[in-house]
Amino acid sequence: MKVFMLPVITSFIITLVFGKVLIPMLKKQKASQTEREELESHKKKEGTPTMGGLMFLLGFTVATVFYLVFNQFNLHVLVILLVTLGFGLIGFLDDFLKVVKRKSDGLLPWQKMLISLVITTIYFVYAVKSNVHLLSIPFKCFGLYAAIPWPIYMVLFFLCILGTVNGVNFTDGVDGLATTVTIVVCVFFGYVSAAYFDGQINSVIGAMFGGLLGFLVYNANPAKIFMGDTGSLALGGFVAAVATEMHVPWLIIIVGFIYLLEVVSVILQVGYFKLTHGKRIFRMAPIHHHFELGGWSEVKVVAVFAVITALLALAGSCLI
Repeated sequence: MKVFMLPVITSFIITLVFGKVLIPMLKKQKASQTEREELESHKKKEGTPTMGGLMFLLGFTVATVFYLVFNQFNLHVLVILLVTLGFGLIGFLDDFLKVVKRKSDGLLPWQKMLISLVITTIYFVYAVKSNVHLLSIPFKCFGLYAAIPWPIYMVLFFLCILGTVNGVNFTDGVDGLATTVTIVVCVFFGYVSAAYFDGQINSVIGAMFGGLLGFLVYNANPAKIFMGDTGSLALGGFVAAVATEMHVPWLIIIVGFIYLLEVVSVILQVGYFKLTHGKRIFRMAPIHHHFELGGWSEVKVVAVFAVITALLALAGSCLI
């Protein structure tokens, strides 16, 4: 419990305090994002600063490094930290170019994909070298733990990392949505770590949990700041790395169902739009905007999606 709670408290306090400094700084720089015209209710958000992911990433990093240096070094924790910061860097560069340098496109899609592939490839090489290419299926009815051929694992690995990163990125479109859903995901993986991984990565999970709680103080509706790609890409990398290091990436399908739903809704919308020359399946994608245009408030979207995540997390914890 101490391994989990100390990083939680440390990260929470740092994030909370840093927010008092960062928000005025970003406002002064006019580092805000442009809202989509179709969402009339979002027009009032114009001018709200973005790049808020810097807040919880600072708390997360300091708390994790403090644990590694002064408590106990753990390679799994270090890898999760590096993967998280790697994808956070991609998001930061994109946000910085868009909102500070006023370059409307930010990083070009191929540039983001190229850097993402480089980070994922480096992580994959490490995984193969260190025998992380194992899958654990701790369902009570199976209890399997076995290695799979690395070519198959490579495909699954890249789908897991890149899919989760994009899923969290798409989820970040409503005040507090990606933050709240990922808080629930952290709780679930904290349980999995304690029950089946000897609590080895509870420190890094606690650090992110505390950072997100501190960020939610500013990000809950009405949001005073958005996490931007800096935060959403980092969170995707974090969730994927946590699951991978514990050999249970497939669990993201259960507890990260909302991430998956957001990605699939975009793929279906774009594909159907092209096939039918302009028709749509949803009012707007990602799917949280579909519900918004259907009359749901942002608070209701967040509450429903968080409850769904919590129920799936509970189901998953009962099965394993």
